[in-house]
Amino acid sequence: MIDLKGKRALVTGGSRGIGAAIALVLAENGADVAFTYQSAADKAQGVVKSIEAAGRRAVAIQADSADPEAIARSVDEAVAALGGIDILVNSAAIGHSGMIADIDIGEYQRVMDVNVRAPVLFAKAVIPHLGEGGRIITIGSALGERVPFPGITTYAMSKAALTSFTRGLSRELGPKGITVNLIQPGATNTDSNPADGDAADFQRSLTSLGRYAEPREIGNAVAYLASPAASIITGTTLTVDGGAIA
Repeated sequence: MIDLKGKRALVTGGSRGIGAAIALVLAENGADVAFTYQSAADKAQGVVKSIEAAGRRAVAIQADSADPEAIARSVDEAVAALGGIDILVNSAAIGHSGMIADIDIGEYQRVMDVNVRAPVLFAKAVIPHLGEGGRIITIGSALGERVPFPGITTYAMSKAALTSFTRGLSRELGPKGITVNLIQPGATNTDSNPADGDAADFQRSLTSLGRYAEPREIGNAVAYLASPAASIITGTTLTVDGGAIA
């Protein structure tokens, strides 16, 4: 049984897609949830209403995950609104496609700032607020482990970096009773990668189950790792990809 009653979560990038599903699933299992969003204020308010409909407190915080000052501010706002933080979910990320030979250094740097630096800085800001039983869960990608086609090297390497981040941070925080884990989704039915998109059939063909994940299925994995049921699990990777890297 997943019981998150009394827990307070901060989800980055929670206004849509996987992040929104994570925020809602945590709330449905009893957690109060603050989440960040960059620009989709209308969608953020929709998530707030869904969380409140589940009977939990919800706080939407505008913050650009590429901005270190915004990251620190958003954590302060979440702590003030919820009275603390027990669970951090690093979900905010941006995609990138293109060959290394053609890469724009500015685009490359923004991918690294959002996908790699932001989880580090969010963790740094949240750690002082976490007590025993605290959780840090980061959303990576199955592409961080297997790159089955060209043109996604930058994105894949940004997600691969999260494996070492997770393992190393678990060593640092283990003595405090705080667990740190990584979830690697595969193809997931979101606005940015819809199950009826141009490349959807190819992505389905890579999986054992022959289908996309739904965002809630990623949220369910997060809720499990956030719960007391996963108290011994840390420094590890849970791949939720329908068997794409089997």
